[in-house]
Amino acid sequence: MRDLNVDVVIGPPCAQPLEVMGVLSAIYQKPVLGWGFVSESELSDKSRFPYVTTVLPISQTLGMATSKILELYDWSRIAILYYADDQNYCQSVINDVETVLSEPDRYPVQILVKEALEVSTPYATRSTLEFVKSRARIILFCGTSGGVKRDYLLQVSEMNMTSDEYVHVLLTMRSIGFGVQTNLGKNTFSNGLTPIWESFTEEPDGLEDTVKKAASRMLVIDINGDVHDTDFLTYLTKNIFNAIRAPPMSCDTSACLSSDAYMGAYARHLFDVFYLYGLAVSRLNSTNSADYNDLRKLIPQMVTTFDGMTGNVIINNNLARVPFFQLYGLNSKYEQIPLVNMSFANSEKLDLVYSNETEIWYFWGGSRPLDIPICGFSGRSCRGNFWKQNGILLFVITIVLICLLLTLLICLGCTLRNRHLQRARLDSEWQIPAIKLTVPEKTSKSSKRSLQSAAHSIRTGDSRITGASIFHEIYTVMMYEKNLAVTTKHRTSYLTKEDRDRFVKLRKMEHDNVNKFIGLSVDGPRFVAVWKMCSRGSLQDIIARGNFSMDYFFMFCIIRDIAEGMNYIHKSFLRVHGNLRSANCLVNDSWQVKVADYGLDNLQEEETPSKKRLLWTAPEVLKGSLTVSQIEPSADVYSFAIIASEILTKREAWDLANRKEHVDEIIYMVKKGGSRAIRPDLVLDAEVSNSLLTLVQDCWAENPEERPKSEEICKALFGMTPKANTNLMDHVFNMLEEYTTTLEVDIEERTKELTLEKKKADILLSRMLPKQVAERLKAGQTVEPEGFDSVTVFFSDVVKFTILAAKCSPFQVVNLLNDLYSNFDTIIEEHGVYKVESIGDGYLCVSGLPTRNGHVHIKQIVDMSLHFMEYCRKFKVPHLPKEVVELRIGINSGPCVAGVVGLSMPRYCLFGDTVNTASRMESNGKPSLIHMTADAHSLLTTHYPHKYETSSRGEVIIKGKGVMETFWVLGTSSETGTLSSRTTPPVTDENWLVQRAESPALEDEVTALKVM
Repeated sequence: MRDLNVDVVIGPPCAQPLEVMGVLSAIYQKPVLGWGFVSESELSDKSRFPYVTTVLPISQTLGMATSKILELYDWSRIAILYYADDQNYCQSVINDVETVLSEPDRYPVQILVKEALEVSTPYATRSTLEFVKSRARIILFCGTSGGVKRDYLLQVSEMNMTSDEYVHVLLTMRSIGFGVQTNLGKNTFSNGLTPIWESFTEEPDGLEDTVKKAASRMLVIDINGDVHDTDFLTYLTKNIFNAIRAPPMSCDTSACLSSDAYMGAYARHLFDVFYLYGLAVSRLNSTNSADYNDLRKLIPQMVTTFDGMTGNVIINNNLARVPFFQLYGLNSKYEQIPLVNMSFANSEKLDLVYSNETEIWYFWGGSRPLDIPICGFSGRSCRGNFWKQNGILLFVITIVLICLLLTLLICLGCTLRNRHLQRARLDSEWQIPAIKLTVPEKTSKSSKRSLQSAAHSIRTGDSRITGASIFHEIYTVMMYEKNLAVTTKHRTSYLTKEDRDRFVKLRKMEHDNVNKFIGLSVDGPRFVAVWKMCSRGSLQDIIARGNFSMDYFFMFCIIRDIAEGMNYIHKSFLRVHGNLRSANCLVNDSWQVKVADYGLDNLQEEETPSKKRLLWTAPEVLKGSLTVSQIEPSADVYSFAIIASEILTKREAWDLANRKEHVDEIIYMVKKGGSRAIRPDLVLDAEVSNSLLTLVQDCWAENPEERPKSEEICKALFGMTPKANTNLMDHVFNMLEEYTTTLEVDIEERTKELTLEKKKADILLSRMLPKQVAERLKAGQTVEPEGFDSVTVFFSDVVKFTILAAKCSPFQVVNLLNDLYSNFDTIIEEHGVYKVESIGDGYLCVSGLPTRNGHVHIKQIVDMSLHFMEYCRKFKVPHLPKEVVELRIGINSGPCVAGVVGLSMPRYCLFGDTVNTASRMESNGKPSLIHMTADAHSLLTTHYPHKYETSSRGEVIIKGKGVMETFWVLGTSSETGTLSSRTTPPVTDENWLVQRAESPALEDEVTALKVM
């Protein structure tokens, strides 16, 4: 110290090294400032450490705070548990606390248990906790890290020490309370710390709720670390890591490099240490004394007060910090809140933050736990001597009461059994076992019969249930006792006696216009109501399809059926339907409308109706949110009027597709009502009786009292019947005959269109694939690869096409190739050659497959090649008249395999070395010349001697083939005179090799494009 001229020593953060530095400071007369784990009471002995100053209170003051809390809540019997650590921090703290609690002038406390715990020995910990359970309910404990504290809470939870009887008090001096400084965990407190119950590992252990419950039975005594200058604290937190990583600290540990979220636990203490020394030096400087080593002047300047980063720092004359403690707890939202403030500046002062003590003990049932349970630690102290004194008498009385009760139960049981049997008999009339409801099998086409068939087109007059519909959103078709039935599912899980009696009556209801209620299945996952099948579905679906021609008589009969069904329900015990709409007006095979979904009030009340279902609901029901039992029959009359408007206009309710208002707006305006209440527009496309229109308008009157009764509606409709002697079914048959005639004409026209389209498809397919292959694919047959012993393959390429294309626009390039290849396709057809494909400026043809033609294939390919050359000499590029289009052609003969490749866009492809060699002939050929292999030349001269003039090119090195002898086709013998006008084939290939050097990638490009 003397050699380095040390002015001040910032002590180590651990107590034992600081004690050593304190002894040295006394020898060398240097001030030492302590921070970190330095709360031992020995450091306050100024006879040994006269120049040691700490910014952390000594742990004896924690004992003083603990004593005050125990006295406040009248706890005199406690247990003390602590976790051993390398720095002996908890052991030292607990010893100081125990010393303070044992002082004679303090509140008397009996320490029943004091034990050290270890995380590595959970069995010993559980054994210690089991011993504590029999001795104490107020447990003080100390742990240094968040993991140790969390382990303690898990252990007490496993030992069932988290009931209302237990209070666990955590003793700490780190200003973090229930929090932990970590980046892990899902939630944080308002101070940015992670709650102690959160998992501190990368993968959560799933025990958060268990620890959270244990933490709710915990209180914390900790130093008040509230900082006044929060802005500077935020600045310090953001910049401290950058500073510690930079020189001279140059920290490169994982803790320094991994996160910037939290600074170290005692980093703020270190800041206050430097700040304290700076204040002391500054104050000393203000006295015009520049000797900082004069401890007699410097030490008094350290007795000061300032707002630090660990709260309000007060250094007393003993060079120790004056403590401010707080008792923390959790509120009902598991938020950390201060409960008690404790100050030891001049005197021991205690301030309660709460106004009502029940706020503290929210998790303890609102009552303060006792240090000795009412019923003792074993729970047996509450048992009195009542049973010993009166046991025999109570036993006799109990026997007598049991006998009387048994007699009463027997009589009651017989009565209930008879009632149960009677109820079971009645219930069997409507209860349907779920196992008897099965999904119907699809019927075959041969089983369809006229109006009872499953026809798909409404235009034939048969509107049976097919595809997606409103009907299927409400009903499910099931099989019951070999007959089709429609079912509705309900969420109700119980039935009242009134419900059961109602179902018995529903089962007996019979009317032509009321759908038969078959029964209810109650033994499945959901209640299922079963109704008689109406195969044509709901009236709403029939109207929604919009392509069934309903004349006035047809509409009138449907309206009359609904009115009759409604009238029957109003006269029955039900009195009201309550949910009448076109979706539950079902139509059977005879076009008879049957009202369904009646009488299930309790089952439907638990279901929330959709907005659209309210379009049929009367205004008074919307306003009052009435249940079915509260609805009057006049509400059904209003719903009947809305259904009648659907039938007359042949559109859905309120014609939503053509209205500017949305469903919510319509419901609001109907509910609002008024003298000019909104109603559906009666836009009719057929002549309708004015009497019927007036009746509909009367039925949807705003005032329920002004609406006619259902019986009056039926009488009015009876007087309006347009055809008294006409049956609805006869009328429907006449309509069906008209539809049949129209349908036959449509079928004939569609058949002609189909035949024409099939021809077009066949032509297109024949252009993509050989005719034989196309026919097999159309027949659904697989096309196996086929080998051919002898074919001739043709490859061609436009010479210097890239240069030519560079002079053209993309559209001009397409038009150029289209003109050229369209004429090539015509030439191919003349010579009977099959075109395989064209890619860019490349062209691939073959002869001898798929139809074998002996050796004619060589002649067809050679003739076609000469024809191509002749055409190219005459071909002119429209936009480049001076440019000449030249071809380079390669021919080879030999065996080949052909087949269809792929399922999507199938291709007829060639495979084999013959194809590859033909490609080499083209790529190694010359402009405006036909290049062929020796095999092709031999086949040509053998079968067609003296007909064609050829010339040997000599031996040429072919890529992938080595040295080959090849030939030029100059023309036919009759064309010898014209050959002199062509370019004579050179004797050597030097000039041609120069040309090939201009496009070295051409050969591989052609091969990649054309060879499969």
